[in-house]
Amino acid sequence: MTRHRPLRTGIRFRLFGFTFIELMVTLAIMAVLVTVAVPLLQINVQRQKERELRMALTEIREALDAYKRASEQGRIPMRIGESGYPQTLEQLVEGVEDQRSPTRQKMYFLRRIPADPMVSPEERNSAGAWGLRSYDSPPDAPAEGEDIFDVYSRSDKVGLNGVPYREW
Repeated sequence: MTRHRPLRTGIRFRLFGFTFIELMVTLAIMAVLVTVAVPLLQINVQRQKERELRMALTEIREALDAYKRASEQGRIPMRIGESGYPQTLEQLVEGVEDQRSPTRQKMYFLRRIPADPMVSPEERNSAGAWGLRSYDSPPDAPAEGEDIFDVYSRSDKVGLNGVPYREW
């Protein structure tokens, strides 16, 4: 018959649980993983917003170009001295009558004005969320005028590429 030695309390705790040092090492490893993961998550969120900004700018700029082409083709009435660009972004959504259509059917260039993801949520859906540049303003100093030649973000932040969002 074999004899069993009784377990001491220190050894018994060792067999059934973790020591304080093991818990501290585990917490330290978890803290290191969190400090690595949080910046990566923030960069991914910023990349997603930049992707949304690029898509919104492209969508609006393509609509502005389509409006200009339609005015050059005589489908939109244009007075002498006008550039052929719309006076407001809302015109792209509300539509304009096609002068060549026998029924004066409306032409629409946007379903909705895309939101600027770089501004605060309160400003995002307002009419003045985008910065507007007229045809007559210089590219290095965009200013509003009688028409809308281009749009830009009003955000003062800088993108991951080092270029301010205002200059995209």
